[in-house]
Amino acid sequence: RGYRVQYNSAIGPYKGGIRFHPSVNASIIKFLGLEQTLKNSLTSLPMGGAKGGSDFDPKGKSDNEIMHFCQSFMTELYRYIGADTDVPAGDIGVGAREIGFMFGQYKRIQNEWNGVLTGKGLSYGGSLARKEATGYGLCYFTQEALKALKDTTFEGKTVVISGSGNVAIYACQKATELGAKVVAMSDSNGYVYDPNGINLNAVKEIKEVKRGRIKDYLNYSSTATYTEGSTNIWNVKCDIALPCATQNEIDLNSAKTLVANGVTAVCEGANMPSTLDAAKYFIENKVVYGPAKAANAGGVATSGLEMTQNSTRLSWSFEEVDANLKKIMVNIFKNTYNCAVANGNEFDLLTGANIAGFEKVANAMLAQGI
Repeated sequence: RGYRVQYNSAIGPYKGGIRFHPSVNASIIKFLGLEQTLKNSLTSLPMGGAKGGSDFDPKGKSDNEIMHFCQSFMTELYRYIGADTDVPAGDIGVGAREIGFMFGQYKRIQNEWNGVLTGKGLSYGGSLARKEATGYGLCYFTQEALKALKDTTFEGKTVVISGSGNVAIYACQKATELGAKVVAMSDSNGYVYDPNGINLNAVKEIKEVKRGRIKDYLNYSSTATYTEGSTNIWNVKCDIALPCATQNEIDLNSAKTLVANGVTAVCEGANMPSTLDAAKYFIENKVVYGPAKAANAGGVATSGLEMTQNSTRLSWSFEEVDANLKKIMVNIFKNTYNCAVANGNEFDLLTGANIAGFEKVANAMLAQGI
């Protein structure tokens, strides 16, 4: 069964990912549509909020089976979407391969090329820096938050990053470029700890080339250790924690451990990786807490930049996209921070992000008489 929830288009065309996973149902898609609306509002780009997907499970399916499903899905979806109506993207279970299959089917049916999907391949309208965008954006946001709330930066800090997918890999790369030392990364089985700093090239080879497990990192480093159980990664002492794996991976106990070990900042690269209790604990203890809808908005922001490039029939350089991404993330932090201050607690960026995102949408609806 497939779904597309077009949540709000007050500030621009509907925009949000398509997810292929057995857990997908109408309730989840509606909630994600709301979150996407607020997140897109924060980017300051003209994008409304939507979400879609299917309970189809791509795991164990052949390329041919996945192609046929993507084509069938688009055959039902095409009449509801378009470059100025609703622009879906990828999400869990939907990567470049699936986007390509759906884009081809849309083009076949409509007999036109337009930027109806983002996350496309570079050869047919995709954007440079899209792969790096969420991880880079997370670090740009974290850097601004550290400056404003703790008068410090990544320089000389010890960082723990959960996950080892796209977001985690490029958060690791940017954090290292900004002067930090990343000492731990994980996958769903467990985590590796390397006191000398994670060798990112090794992680890229394991995950992007060999599609292996993080445990294989031990073959690349004599100083690393591996621990079973991915949630145990939060026992590793660090200055900055960047959860980039999955939802609810930091519970209250993990939050207490991080605070007891002297964590300065916890900023979210995954979607809602901290439980509400954990988030409140960070805020109460004056930890720099970057909520997902603000801190990981770099991905959808770069999707918005892909839409701009498609509309103007131009392709920007990596440096141009990255500069625009950084500007957007700095503005997201400023808007979030200003709302938090106005609400009476500069460390409550969670409330600040919700208010900043909501106000823009609400004012746009009011102005349009919606």
